[in-house]
Amino acid sequence: MAAAGAPVREAETTLAPLTGYTVAVTAQRRADELSTLLERRGARTIVAPTLRIVPLPDDEALRAATVELIREAPDLVVATTGIGFRGWLEAAEGWGMGEDLLDVLARARILCRGPKALGAVRAAGLTEEWTAPSETGDEVVEYLRARGVGGQRVAIQLHGDPAEDFIRTVRAGGGAAVPVPVYRWTLPTDITPVQRLVDAICARRIDAVTFTSAPAANALLRIAGDQAADLLEALRAPAEDNGVLPVAVGPVTAAPLERLGVETVQPQRARLGSLVRAVASALPKRSRRLKLATGHQIELRGHMVLLDDQPFQLPPAPMAVIRALATANGRVLSRTELLGHLPRGADGHAVEMAVTRLRDAVHLRSCVETVIKRGYRLNLEA
Repeated sequence: MAAAGAPVREAETTLAPLTGYTVAVTAQRRADELSTLLERRGARTIVAPTLRIVPLPDDEALRAATVELIREAPDLVVATTGIGFRGWLEAAEGWGMGEDLLDVLARARILCRGPKALGAVRAAGLTEEWTAPSETGDEVVEYLRARGVGGQRVAIQLHGDPAEDFIRTVRAGGGAAVPVPVYRWTLPTDITPVQRLVDAICARRIDAVTFTSAPAANALLRIAGDQAADLLEALRAPAEDNGVLPVAVGPVTAAPLERLGVETVQPQRARLGSLVRAVASALPKRSRRLKLATGHQIELRGHMVLLDDQPFQLPPAPMAVIRALATANGRVLSRTELLGHLPRGADGHAVEMAVTRLRDAVHLRSCVETVIKRGYRLNLEA
């Protein structure tokens, strides 16, 4: 890794799509995989899971639901996720109920939300009645409404979220819904990393935040507390205002944010690899490219500046200054205005130091012009 303010070596000048960008990961499950995929594309990642998964063997709610279904068998079973369905069977096996649960499931009609759930059902030696072609919960809900569930007992395998649409549809149709809470989520034991993430989002020190479940998005807002309004403002802000890009794995995950007026980027398929590709496609489009009066071209990419395509990593203060000057688009910003973009506790001298470090970092002192008794401006082409 090159030192802050130093140009990246020539061998590294073919930039990966996410070079210069900082991306937050809010997932717990598969967090390492997601952060690795992002880092392979050049991103710097911050991992701060907003939820903690309750271990299946310790989950008394899942055990109670399993006992209830074995005692009074369901007519219909909805399998929503492959990992959740397999986890349920494995937990039942550990409790000594595996054979009894499989016997109950074999006598029920099974609906699958998508191919992963279908694969888990078939791997268990079971046969499905139907699989949702679009892999969405809405399609399963429509199937239940169309076929009717009156007088039927319906087991709904949950996966972290309460699946209220499923439960409401069954009950409205005259059926009895039995939620099976596989992988319940709670807040982390230590919420400090998430609180730091909230601070970073509000200060717009990161470029994108990823969500792989609706409960994770809700938990971030819950932990934000009094900062929730500032957090939402940062997520709603456009690229030119240094807004933080929210990226959700699919529409269900995005729903809590969309309801609050946060427009999210979503991949075409709700897959981890597709999520990473969506981030790698969207962030570079938000970079800022400006032409200096000297003929040089600069590009702002997260915490990095490119001068004539040569990348320079900058410390936070000089990066904050050049972002503010770029947003001003050639207008003079006073020391007081620039001070508002620096970390709390900074003073007027810190502004001067940040400007000096910026000029030195990119080896081009003429990029920022000092306007006597007024402040500083980016020396842009007229």
